[in-house]
Order: sequence, then C-alpha cells, then structure tokens
Amino acid sequence: MDTDRRRGGHGRAVRLSVLLGCGVVVLAGCGAMPVTGDVKAVDASQPGDSQVQVYAVPPREGASPLEVVDGFLESMTSDDPDFRTTRTYLTAKAADAWQPGEGTTVLAKAPNRNGPTIRDRAHRADETTYTLTGEQVAAVDAQSSYRPLAPSEYSQMLHLVQEKGADGKQEWRIDIVPDGLVLGQSDFKRLYRSVNKYYFAAGRTDDASALVADPVYVRNRIDPVTRMDTATQTVRTLLEGPSNWLRPVVDSRFPAGTALRKGVTSLAPDDQNVLKVPLNKKADKAGQGACRMMAAQVLFTLRDLTSARVGQVELQGERGPLCSLGADEAEDFASDKGSEGPDSQYFVDGEGHVQRIPGSSRGSGDPQPVIGPLGSGTVAMSAVGVARDEQQAAAVSANQQDLYVSSLTEESEPAAPVVTSRAKKAADRLSVPSWDGRGDLWVADRDPADPRLLRLVGGSGEPQEVSVPGLYGGRIEALRMSADGVRIALRVSKDGHTTLHIGRVERHGSGEAEQVSVEDLRQAAPQLADVTAVSWSGRSRLVVVGKEEGGVQQVRYVQADGSTSSSGVLPGVNQVTAVAAADDEQLPLMADTESDGIVKLSPGDNWQTVLKEGSSLVYPG
Repeated sequence: MDTDRRRGGHGRAVRLSVLLGCGVVVLAGCGAMPVTGDVKAVDASQPGDSQVQVYAVPPREGASPLEVVDGFLESMTSDDPDFRTTRTYLTAKAADAWQPGEGTTVLAKAPNRNGPTIRDRAHRADETTYTLTGEQVAAVDAQSSYRPLAPSEYSQMLHLVQEKGADGKQEWRIDIVPDGLVLGQSDFKRLYRSVNKYYFAAGRTDDASALVADPVYVRNRIDPVTRMDTATQTVRTLLEGPSNWLRPVVDSRFPAGTALRKGVTSLAPDDQNVLKVPLNKKADKAGQGACRMMAAQVLFTLRDLTSARVGQVELQGERGPLCSLGADEAEDFASDKGSEGPDSQYFVDGEGHVQRIPGSSRGSGDPQPVIGPLGSGTVAMSAVGVARDEQQAAAVSANQQDLYVSSLTEESEPAAPVVTSRAKKAADRLSVPSWDGRGDLWVADRDPADPRLLRLVGGSGEPQEVSVPGLYGGRIEALRMSADGVRIALRVSKDGHTTLHIGRVERHGSGEAEQVSVEDLRQAAPQLADVTAVSWSGRSRLVVVGKEEGGVQQVRYVQADGSTSSSGVLPGVNQVTAVAAADDEQLPLMADTESDGIVKLSPGDNWQTVLKEGSSLVYPG
C-alpha cells in the first residue's frame, strides 16, 4: 500500500475501532467525525480486532482520480447498505450495472493501484486508467463458496471519465469496474465468516440419512445487498441449494423454489429457544417426513451460529406451521451417531498387536488388546483402521504388504488378507485403511507399477478399483474418508511434494454393479508445500500436519473448502508422523511423534504424552 492511501484524506471511508458498550454516530458529509469512539486512519487490510468497522463516505467535490479510486476501494470494505455510497464513486451507468454480489476476489493484502498510464497523461485530459494489482489467494463465487488458490497475480482495470454532477460541475468517476468485491485477506476475515449448511447424502432417503456439511461464507452483521442478518443469510443460502462442487452427491429436502417469505431479514429464537422460519408457498408441497428432514437441515445449519442455542425449529408455510423438530430429534440424522463408544481409540503396540483405549477422553482408560486375531494373532501389524460402528477393523501388516479384516466383537480364526500389494518396497505398498460412514473400507496401493485406490463394500468381498481422474500423474500416499461418505481427503505426491486434496465421491448404480469414482479434486491447503498427515475433525474441518515452502512443521486446522479455520495454528509438537481427530470436536486430538510417542491435545490444554510405545493411533473411521 502506497503513501497516498495511508493518509486517510478527503473522499476516504472512515475506520473506527468501536469499544463495546459505546454507541457510535457518524455524520454524513465531507470531514464528518463521529461524536464518540476512537477515530483511527488505518490502511485497508490492516490486521486488527473484529470491532474495527469502516463507514463509507462519498467523494468530495473536485476529488482527483486518485482520491476517487482510493475512496472506492475503501468503501468496498464497509457495511454500506446496498453499497449506495460506494456507487457514488461510479458513473450513473456503471453504478446501475455494477453487481457487488457476483463474488469476491481475496488478495493477500489490499489491492495496489497503479496509474495513470503514460498514454492517458499524454492523449486525453478527460479520461484516465488505473490498474488494480495484488496477489490473489482465494475466490468466493456467487454461491458464497470459497476456493483457495495457489498465489497468482491479480490485475484489473479501473477506467475513469469526467461526468457532469447534479450541480453541473465535471467530476471524476469510474465508468469501467469489474463486478464483485476485491478485498485484502484481513478485511475479508473481518467482514465474512464461515458457516456450514447441511444437505443429505444422495441416495440415502431414510431417517438415518447422513447430513453433509457444505461450507460457505456469509457476511458478519448485516449483508449490504440483502439487509439480512447472519442467521437469515445462512438460511437463505441453504434454501438456494448446495454448492456446485457438492451438488452431484447431495440432496435437499426443500421443494424446488422454496425461499424465505418476502421481507424476512432477521431470524432469531424466541424466549423458548424456538426458531420460526417463514417460508413461501413452495414449502407447502412437503409432506411431514420431508418437512422434518427440512427442519433437520435448518437445525444443523444454525446450531453453531446463533448466540442462543436453537432448541427447536418450526417451519411455517403460507398457510401456517408445517412441522417442528427438536434438537434431540435431529440427532437421528447425524452422520457420526453410529459408534456406541465414540471416545474409544485404537493403536498398534510395540508387538504389532491392535489395542483399544476405552473412555480415553476422560483420561481413565487402560489399553486392552482387541478381540480376535488383530489383538492376539501371530501376524504383526503396522497400521489399523476401525469401522465407525466398532464392529470390525482392518489392519496392514508390518511389511505393509497385506490388509486383514477382522471382527472386534467375537473371536475368530485368522483370515486370508483381503488385499495384497506386489510392490517391492514397503513404502510403495498399502496405506493406512479408512472406513466411511456407509461401512465401506478404503485403502490405497502405492505400487509404482500399478497404483490403485480400492474400496471393499462392507469391508469384505472383492476389492473394487476406484477411478481418480484428477491425479494427473500424482500418487495417493494416504487417505481419510469423511463420516458422510461423500468426501475423501487425499495426500498426493507429485514432483517431489506431497499436497492435500479433497475429492467428491460419486456413486452410480447399485449393488454389485455400483460404480464409484473420486471427482473434481481440489487442493485444500495450497499454502503447505508438503503435508505429512491429515485427519477429519468434525463434519467439515480437517487437522493437517505440514510445512510451508522453506518453513518448519506445523499442525493447523483447515476447513473442507480449503479456507483457514478460525482455530488457526495449534500449539507446536515435534516430529509428527500421524494425526488422529474424532468426529466429536470436543475429544482430544492425538498425534504420533518420533520422539515423544503418542501424544494428545485436549481443548484448552497443552500436548501431553499418552503412550511412549505404540503407533498408528486412530479414532473409529
């Protein structure tokens, strides 16, 4: 950001750091000042607390082209209703045509502006051009879906002309402007927040259907375009349907065309914690079963958003109440409800046997060998994956060549391996296995001569090869399935680096004829040049271990869409080789380390050693 934009002169938006409990009034007009509060001229995208707000002011009379450009850029970072003041920097025609809701370009820092060009200065006195530049790191589309990008050069033109104002005087205004907003990263984080909206996994229509999180970004406080509060924006985007990326694998129970009733801009639970959602007449088509599923979508979407926990959702059609659903009833739809011992953990001990730590979230469980050959057999194991219902487990042999599946509830004789790798080196053989919420088992064979992603329906039968068309020569090193079974996290090695990708699991057909593929891979942590380990942590969050280019190892949370979680970077721990998190985000995070054994990180605590001996600790899944 250059010196002119730091000065905070005329035509610039005013930034205020608002103290809690203090009212702030901004008087319109050139040179207007708030009557209370601390006024600070700050640079766009300056890191600061969430109380910093920007109040848009119109351009001053006789403003120079540079002031107009700077004022427009600052005004875009404000909560200006319908961007009315922001549009005063544009010509009348451009103001009518500009669509700020068409998406958001996220830059590492606020955009620089360069200009005017030498040609402009030499040829025309009544028009000029400035170029906005910066390093683009992400984009948010018109559906509010976030997509991280490998840092790339951003360049867009702002063209200015002189236009006659209401007083008849010529004023500089912008007549060519790209649709959408252009924001620096810290302004974006100040203005928007990540929320999850929920849909049902496609093809699962019974009451036990798994709800799938679809992360989007909505405006903090009031959206300038719709004038809706955050909760209402979230419900609105839920009703509009899933994001394009997730749409092929999920369904919404809301009838087509269902929307909030006209004029609804605020949603909040009443004093009984009941949230009433007024819908248009399209919602009246839903039967009671579908309506309850619709209510479950709303409950899961809003339960972590509103300050008062929503205890019940009541959907209202044009003719009155349609149905209601309590928070306890909605748990029947959760994708992570299957395990009867959700806080159990499993690991491979120093002898190669699989052991279980029951009730370990309370720190009181002692390791016990699991029932069956995985806990007491003669074949030593190196890694384990446990089905989410904890009825069976899969383990990879110590030489990583064979995959075995065994019951965890009854004794049985050792069975033949269900998958065998032919690779010559152990590092090129089988990955750690993972189970999805449908009870299917997944594993990668890393054999350079025949790399494959394999799925075993119900953990048995003939392994089915799953196509992954987006690898482009990369090799799957490790995988973790989401609880809903429609997303897969892959560590992919290519050109000397191992990066994290999220894929969409598409299923076509049924039974033995069902065809499964992983489509539309997208990089989930482009800021990390090398990813060592990954695990799902809740419905739409992952914990990732990796390094930035030239950096040191770090453990951090990222959202499934690739955006950085508000939890940020976790406390450091040395030489992590594997990581495990539970569907319940309140359970401790676990990690395998080279120096300290297996360690855990409980919420609000520091890393603590759990076991000095052992490896491959996992939660079910």
